Amino acid sequence: MDLQERPHRRYNPLTREWVLVSPHRTQRPWQGRVEATAAQLEPAYDPACYLCPGNVRANGVRNPVYTSPFYFDNDFPALLPESASGRLDEGGLLVAESERGICRVVCFSPQHNLTLASMRADEIRLVVDTWAQQFESLLSLPHISHVQIFENRGALMGASNPHPHCQIWANQTVPNEVAKEQESLAEFSIAHDCCLLCDYVALELRHAERIVGENQSFVHLVPFWAVWPFETVLLSKRHVSGLDDLTGQERDDLSAMLKQLSGRYDHLFSTSFPYSMGFHQRVAADGARDLSHLHAHYYPPLLRSATVRKFLVGYELLAMPQRDLTAEAAAQRLRETKPGTDGTFPGFL
Repeated sequence: MDLQERPHRRYNPLTREWVLVSPHRTQRPWQGRVEATAAQLEPAYDPACYLCPGNVRANGVRNPVYTSPFYFDNDFPALLPESASGRLDEGGLLVAESERGICRVVCFSPQHNLTLASMRADEIRLVVDTWAQQFESLLSLPHISHVQIFENRGALMGASNPHPHCQIWANQTVPNEVAKEQESLAEFSIAHDCCLLCDYVALELRHAERIVGENQSFVHLVPFWAVWPFETVLLSKRHVSGLDDLTGQERDDLSAMLKQLSGRYDHLFSTSFPYSMGFHQRVAADGARDLSHLHAHYYPPLLRSATVRKFLVGYELLAMPQRDLTAEAAAQRLRETKPGTDGTFPGFL
């Protein structure tokens, strides 16, 4: 079967959904909107930034003069820790339920103009430790079933502030995408008596054509079923259910991989690359530690360059996702961005 020239469908075993791949369309000329790429140089400290050390946030609270990762409860949370319990159900057609939760913000660094690509690996390790501590702490609460750590990078992805930071939302119930993955992992485990993602990692390492980078503990790859043009997934090689299960060496390896993959994106597109990323870890349920396999999804919207974006429209909204660039071609382009001996990408950062 010719996967590089002919239209075909690819199956995502995690969500049990299909994506239409049309590699012959990569030669299609682009006459759509082209975005400006002028770089905005940010200062190391911005007195108007509500995330910088010592500055006052919108609710009047002043940030401490922090020197390492700093977290706080979101001043404008999407979820509230206290919410009256209630349910609406009119014939199964109008259905609503109350939802409790906690929303936090984690500042990666006191320096306003950094990204994960430009931070040192030892600085990122402090962020990883903070993530692990927050994940374990929040998931232990009796009313929390799921903890989502995610980063929206760049104004294109809805980030309201360029200061290096991410968010953590802890839900009372398990969200849609995670629930689909958990069901798929459970069914695969029953059918094959093994972990879907453990088998997938081993398969991809054997093929090697979609691998972008790897170290002793993690592998970064373009998934076979990718929807976004440069979508990638970062997976632990060892079966661990969450960040809190990682050894010290694995946390160091994760820090190095986070720096490298962010640098690859930036170097390939010669810009501070916009993306949404998030970790999928175990949920609060019996057997979740055995079932779940730590991984992070990266969803970038750029299509061919820093100026051409990709949105889900038309057929993709009404029928099924479709992409022109194959996972193998995207992986090759990312793989060909070679870091220097110090782990950085010369010519950009």
